[in-house]
Amino acid sequence: MSKKTQNHRIRIFDTTLRDGEQCPGASMNLREKLEVARQLSRLKVDVIEAGFPVISDGDFEAVRTIASEIKGITIAGLARCVSRDIDAAAEAVKPAGKKGRIHVFLATSKIHREHKLGKAEDEIIRLAVQGVKRAKGHLDDVEFSPEDGSRTEPDFLIRVCQAVIAAGATTVNIPDTVGWAVPDEFGALIGQLYGSIPEFQSGKAVISVHCHNDLGLAVANSLAAVRNGARQVECTVNGIGERAGNASLEELVMTMKTRADFYSGFTCGVNTKEIVKSSRLVSRMSGLVVQRSKAIVGENAFAHSSGIHQDGILKKRETYEIMDPQDVGWGKTELPLTKHSGRAAVAVRLKHLGFKMNDDEVTAIFSKFKEIGDKKKFVYDEDLSALIEGQITEVPETWSLDYLSVSSGNHTIPTATVRLKRPDSKKSKNDEELQDASLGDGPVDAALKAIDRLTKTRGRVKDYNIRSVSEGKDALGEVTIKVDFGDGALVTGKGASTDVIEASAKAYLNAVNRHLYGGDARQGKKAKTRRAAQP
Repeated sequence: MSKKTQNHRIRIFDTTLRDGEQCPGASMNLREKLEVARQLSRLKVDVIEAGFPVISDGDFEAVRTIASEIKGITIAGLARCVSRDIDAAAEAVKPAGKKGRIHVFLATSKIHREHKLGKAEDEIIRLAVQGVKRAKGHLDDVEFSPEDGSRTEPDFLIRVCQAVIAAGATTVNIPDTVGWAVPDEFGALIGQLYGSIPEFQSGKAVISVHCHNDLGLAVANSLAAVRNGARQVECTVNGIGERAGNASLEELVMTMKTRADFYSGFTCGVNTKEIVKSSRLVSRMSGLVVQRSKAIVGENAFAHSSGIHQDGILKKRETYEIMDPQDVGWGKTELPLTKHSGRAAVAVRLKHLGFKMNDDEVTAIFSKFKEIGDKKKFVYDEDLSALIEGQITEVPETWSLDYLSVSSGNHTIPTATVRLKRPDSKKSKNDEELQDASLGDGPVDAALKAIDRLTKTRGRVKDYNIRSVSEGKDALGEVTIKVDFGDGALVTGKGASTDVIEASAKAYLNAVNRHLYGGDARQGKKAKTRRAAQP
């Protein structure tokens, strides 16, 4: 290993709330984003890219709120090399003070120059320098990304890096925007940039990488870059992101930690014991389920079914486990609560789980806790987390589920009767109640069709997932559903109950309420087209 890769700290730049949220159907509301940001703070990442402020009022408010509440971590806002983008990002991250960062980007590859931008090399450099200088007028911490950097001619990429550093960029990020790179080639490109630009060697500027996973090589490319001079890695929890996703934070961090013999001298400040908790929270907030075989955080990551493996584990864990599960946050659940547990005990457990709740929210969650406690013997941390996250993901209820009855069987036509409530339009003390019934291909289908009839909406279910939150036959079932209401935007709904049909109805109704309420839950096609051209 060359001297340049010895004794260096790697900055972890988390873009779960920006690039990760761009995954179709993964849109989060303000409260969900804030809870994720708080968990990222506990995870101790170096930078949180909180959003793309100019893209919508919701994104702007999310970035500004996170910049106001999360302390001690750099908060970044994304912007194109356009004045209004840069000014919006500056205003959004302003509450972070010296911990604010503006991340500007502009495409540089030949295919983008000729077919997307229609601009020559000199014009690209002029626009990049102009954008960095405008950002520098707002903040000292400016990052520049040459979009599609991995497909940009190396000589031109060097010219771009030199120009933006001279203009004031303190970090230059090389994105593998379309996941085209392979490790040897990408590592060599980063090594060439590092060796050609003195500011990278002196530490005046940091070279960063942002790799996509289209060929399944995002983590491998990022690690190759680290060994060749990169000192910041952009990644997401669970590897979520556009298309096939981004480099997975947990895989990057644990590779460097587990193979410290190979990555000697490289360190990062991530608190690895918070990895599993972060993974679960992001999964629930985004509605993107983690595959069972996912490295580090999947349910099967430390499961051993082979008798030979089990025997080896019992004799010495390291025979078949290269990591201690507890190092990443796997471990025994705290003693479960019961229906006899009081409000104070629930409040303490909420705090232990890392959620920040006011008195009204604790009261609302305690009420739901008592309902669950009446249906099952023990309420585990996982059950409580599902209730908490259900509270966080709620939007103002246009409709609420009051009554559900289903009739089904292998020789019976499935029928569901549903009664919904909504606040009376005349603002009286009584809620309006509507009831209807419908047939379906199954009890869930019948219940959803009845909800459509009552709410006068027509949603098409594009994805349906149900998982057991905790153990036992009385386990809480958590349903995540993605629905298209005809505008092309996937709206995510979530619901939990010991009755999976009720959980399904609640999840669908949650999606209906999000659709009717609008806002962050319906950023739609217009936002999607503007987000397509990003690192």
